[in-house]
Amino acid sequence: MRYLTARKRAEGKGASHTGTEHHWYMTVSAVGLAVMMPIFMLIFGSALGSTHEEVIATFSRPVPAVLTALVLLVGLRHFAKGAQMMIEDYLQGTARKVAIMFAIGLSYALTAFGLFALAKIAL
Repeated sequence: MRYLTARKRAEGKGASHTGTEHHWYMTVSAVGLAVMMPIFMLIFGSALGSTHEEVIATFSRPVPAVLTALVLLVGLRHFAKGAQMMIEDYLQGTARKVAIMFAIGLSYALTAFGLFALAKIAL
């Protein structure tokens, strides 16, 4: 008798054979964002409305800078995967491919610009 978890039984099922992996990634990133976002909002909210020097001082510290980078990376990757899933559900053919490439490209561009701005502030 072998013991299989529900996840192991579902792995490899479906048309693309990656549905379980995608769902698992979305679940883990959602939990990570649920933990990180309130802390990020406190840090960002305290800097909001401050002078330029105070904002630079806030995001020059390691914890706010690293947390902001993590929120950018995880949040925009979560957005890209979620947008891809939504596009796959509602579009077909060439429009699907173009929309997925646009969503993923937008996600990477926003991540790059956000990390560049953060590095410019933090360094």
